[in-house]
Amino acid sequence: MSENVSDTVKTWNASVLTLFPDAFPGILSQSIIGAAQKNRIWALETVDIRNFAANKHRNVDDTPAGGGPGMVIKPDIAAAAIDSVAPMGRPIIYMTPRGTPLTQKRVRELAAGPGLIVFCGRFEGLDQRVIEARQMEEVSIGDFVLAGGEIAAQAMLEACVRLLPGVLGDACSAEQESFEDGLLEYPLYTRPREWEGRNIPEVLLSGDHKKIASWQTEQKEEITKARRPDLYKAYLDRAKNTKGDNHEHD
Repeated sequence: MSENVSDTVKTWNASVLTLFPDAFPGILSQSIIGAAQKNRIWALETVDIRNFAANKHRNVDDTPAGGGPGMVIKPDIAAAAIDSVAPMGRPIIYMTPRGTPLTQKRVRELAAGPGLIVFCGRFEGLDQRVIEARQMEEVSIGDFVLAGGEIAAQAMLEACVRLLPGVLGDACSAEQESFEDGLLEYPLYTRPREWEGRNIPEVLLSGDHKKIASWQTEQKEEITKARRPDLYKAYLDRAKNTKGDNHEHD
């Protein structure tokens, strides 16, 4: 059963088109994301794609033109489902492994808008004509393949919702996380001070905020360089360009 999308201007509205509406809200009903929905910071609407199938068997797919394995979601059914949703100035996102990788930068942009319309793919995919006709943005959450787009959609929605004003308890939390400054996050520790022979780094117990900040930056750089050399190179390039821009204004 669909939930009504809020008419409140400030509410961030998500509409999810899926063959499995019972999969929602799923994890999105829990913790701070679920609390934000109850507080009407965001609203969720689910649309069952099968409701737009014309035959009694509610078939939504057909064999791929030109041959090949699997089935393809039909353009007329997909378009009817999409057109049933009020646009409200929202982008239409199609979750697919061939899409553009989702980044924290794109998440911030989406969170700053009015919301999303998300189409969850299944089978081998969606007819290309509806992707083009409805100007769908193809998005991937990683270089791997899932059985469908529902989990990917929930991941993207959670990433967006947690950035909405009033969702995180500490607004500074989002600013210090991985990807916000182009680097992965530094290691985190808490009590007890010693656990299984392992101690919290002394610098974190020093009370010297300057030294702590320096240590955190060093750790972020080392971790990013080791695990994501692509991000580290981009980070160095930005730093170099920023330094060059500053010299130009001297």
